[in-house]
Amino acid sequence: MDYLINISIVLVTFVLTEFSAWANHKFIMHGAMWYFHADHHKKDHESWFERNDVFFLMYAIPSWLCIMLGMMNGFAWYTWVGFGIALYGLAYFFVHDVIIHQRFKILTKSTNLYVLALRRAHKMHHKHIGKEDGESFGMLLIHPKYFAEARKLKAAQHS
Repeated sequence: MDYLINISIVLVTFVLTEFSAWANHKFIMHGAMWYFHADHHKKDHESWFERNDVFFLMYAIPSWLCIMLGMMNGFAWYTWVGFGIALYGLAYFFVHDVIIHQRFKILTKSTNLYVLALRRAHKMHHKHIGKEDGESFGMLLIHPKYFAEARKLKAAQHS
C-alpha cells in the first residue's frame, strides 16, 4: 500500500510542479529575473548555453534536497516529492529542449497533434521578445486555441 501512496505523491507533485513552473515563468522569469531569461527570447548569444539555463536550479536544488534528506530519514514522504520534481525536470528537458526548441536534432518532423499544439503555443510565447505582453507560460498544459490552430496546420499539411 505504501508504494501506491508514494506513486501518488510523485504524480501529484509532478502536476503541481507544472503550475509552479507556470507561475515562476510568468512572475519571476518575466519579472525580476528577466535578465537571466531574456537571452532565451532574444537569441542574441553565440553559446549553446543560455543565462536562462540557470533556472533549472529552482527545481534541481529542492528536488535533490528532498530526495537526499528523505532517504536519510527512512524514505520520508518528501523523498517522493523530490522524485516528482525530478521527473518534471526530465519531462521539461525532453519537451522544452528536445521537442520544442530542438536543441538536439531529433523528433523534428512530428505530426502529432499535441506536439504541433505545444510548438505553436511556445512559438506564440516567443513572439514577444520583451518581458511584457507574454502568453502561454506553461509547458505541458496547453490552451485549447493552440490545438485548434494545430488541427488547421495538420489539415493544411495533408492537403
